[in-house]
Amino acid sequence: MKTRIFYSGLLAVLISSIVFISCSKSNGYGSGNNPAPAAATVSIRNMAFSPNSLSVKAGATVTWTNSDTTIHTVTADDGSFNSGNIAVGATYSKVFSSAGAFSYHCALHPEMTGKIVVATTGMGGY
Repeated sequence: MKTRIFYSGLLAVLISSIVFISCSKSNGYGSGNNPAPAAATVSIRNMAFSPNSLSVKAGATVTWTNSDTTIHTVTADDGSFNSGNIAVGATYSKVFSSAGAFSYHCALHPEMTGKIVVATTGMGGY
């Protein structure tokens, strides 16, 4: 009888430990830590932003790389951000903290346009 109670108690402790470890390792769920949003890149090449439209989660960093043969800018249509001149081979990065759609263009070549669509993050960073 005492052996059965001992093993029942041991089994309860083992199951509790497994549940605790599982919750603490599941993408931060249960631990209060959400993984960092992913980074994304946009290439500036052949007088165009590629991709032209990009979807990211709130908190993501977007980096534009000027792989063209001339200077460009990344300028928000609403004026909320502006890279200034990005030299050939240089980069510009911006963290998008809030949800929304952010249209932008090159101030030097207004025919060059793009859009970043930012979604809110869900529970556990999903």
